[in-house]
Amino acid sequence: MISQSRIPNPESPPFHWPVRVYWEDTDAGGVVYHAQYLAFMERARSEWLRGLGVEQTTLREVEDLVFVVRAMELDFRAPARLDDQLQVSVRLLECRGASFSLAQRIERDGVLLVEGKVRIAAVRASDFRPCPIVESLLARLRPQMESP
Repeated sequence: MISQSRIPNPESPPFHWPVRVYWEDTDAGGVVYHAQYLAFMERARSEWLRGLGVEQTTLREVEDLVFVVRAMELDFRAPARLDDQLQVSVRLLECRGASFSLAQRIERDGVLLVEGKVRIAAVRASDFRPCPIVESLLARLRPQMESP
């Protein structure tokens, strides 16, 4: 298991995922609707896992494991608007046996728009009860963390 006291590896840069703002993401004034930032962050987390070689459908089908958002804290700093090109970042903060925490940021041209901390829990797909993260995934997460 990964120790709770590990800190992010400064040599492991944050993962970035580009997002373009479309009409469907905005309110009538062309400003991104607050809940849409959650979707942008979800896409980035999914692509971050894919970048680690983790296919969530395989985890569900083979390991009976899925990830759910357990908690989220967001700080909205500035609005995104129609046609903006955004960068959504993901950085692993902490990893436990059945959950991990991520720092996420949404920026436009280097300007911070939204930042948040997300706790993700591992649960069995069959009954949504908490379960340990499989060792093969922990092995992919470990290089992103450093010893205390």
